[in-house]
Amino acid sequence: MRIKVLGSAAGGGFPQWNCACPNCSAVRNGGIKGRPRTQAQVAVSSHPPHWFLLNASPDLRQQILATSELSVPSSTLGSPISTILLTSADVDCVMGLLHLREFQPLHIYSTLSVRRILTEENSLFRVLARSNPPVRWDTLPLDRPISLVPPSSRSLKDGFFCKAVPLLGGFPDYVSDALKGSFPPEEAVIGLQLLHKEKRFFYAPSVSGIGEDWQRSVDESDLALLDGTFWKDDELIQTKRSRRTARDMGHLPLWGERGLLKRPFRFGKTKRVIIHINNTNPVLNEESAEYRAVREAGWEIAYDGMEFEL
Repeated sequence: MRIKVLGSAAGGGFPQWNCACPNCSAVRNGGIKGRPRTQAQVAVSSHPPHWFLLNASPDLRQQILATSELSVPSSTLGSPISTILLTSADVDCVMGLLHLREFQPLHIYSTLSVRRILTEENSLFRVLARSNPPVRWDTLPLDRPISLVPPSSRSLKDGFFCKAVPLLGGFPDYVSDALKGSFPPEEAVIGLQLLHKEKRFFYAPSVSGIGEDWQRSVDESDLALLDGTFWKDDELIQTKRSRRTARDMGHLPLWGERGLLKRPFRFGKTKRVIIHINNTNPVLNEESAEYRAVREAGWEIAYDGMEFEL
């Protein structure tokens, strides 16, 4: 199983187009040791040349063009991208679907609630129906593995499976309160555990920190890419970007009481990496104390172009 990080920043990227915070200003003028980043996007392949996208970021077109494995095949129209797996209906997870509207048949998986938000309550995404054959939507059941690539007759291990893990986050702000109330809350935000040949990869770019299922998913995986949005719970308040805390926005901060770096994960086989890093997060400065703290805690920090093989 190959995993490619196409983008590693939170919404808006790094630097954010309309932000002059210390991080964004410094990376523009070379004042810090740090890398520009596009918005969080991951691609996975278990059976080359076919690729699965985990979410569809607003930067997806740029990310596809920058990735040779995702380039157009020798035919005049087509793509090695066959399937998209969505973790939520958040704008940063779904806007890239509109870049895939060019008469390309695709297979999209999500929870039923996310599917209804995008196909029944938001007419914009009907543009995906232009392809022939049309885009196919399927539901990801919670806590039950499904087959994305059927196993061969030789071995069940050849298959590619996905399990949706409920993360107990919230539905996006653009969804009305009445509509939110009609959906099961556990379908709002999920993590994705992918399994191929006894190797497990867990992807959760938005972790509220509520419950324990997600921690078990981390511990039983060989690789975990997890929510690294904010360093501290009051980060946006301190930088005068918002009055909301990280937890108010559904993100477990890295530092502080019960922060991600303080969680009692089982040390061992799991390679742990933070992704979806907000432009205000000091870990983006590779010479900062916060960056060192993450590395000394045994975590890696995702960057655009990072790659793993399991």
